[in-house]
Amino acid sequence: MLIQPYLFLEGRAEEAIAFYKKALGAEVEMLMRFKDAPPDPNASASEGCGPMQADPEKVMHASLLVGGARIMCSDGMNSGKPEFKGVSLSLSYPNDAETKKAFDALSEGGTVQQPLIKTFFSSSFGMVADRFGVNWMVITDSGNPPA
Repeated sequence: MLIQPYLFLEGRAEEAIAFYKKALGAEVEMLMRFKDAPPDPNASASEGCGPMQADPEKVMHASLLVGGARIMCSDGMNSGKPEFKGVSLSLSYPNDAETKKAFDALSEGGTVQQPLIKTFFSSSFGMVADRFGVNWMVITDSGNPPA
């Protein structure tokens, strides 16, 4: 079994994809817009992915690779109000320099919840909500506890 995060960015998916490409080196594996969905001949005008979306250019589905992990996203219902409560995505890096680089990039336009600090479980750990409200935990995981 594989669990993969799926972010509903409520109209900001394209902006988020560009941000994650720059901040995390994300690679776009796949991107489909609402206009690309085939019409459902059995659906009424208010049903289905394509017809329900007012803007056919919005992202219906995208798949990003960040490191070896896949993050999927969509503009969802395009409400303009994404909410990510009760969940964080965790990024692990092999050294403090890479951890700091990712943390600083995600913090740009976001809200730092826990500045990077040395803890009993890591030489560098921090938490940030990025500019889209996605919560991230960024940690150095060298395989050895800090001295």
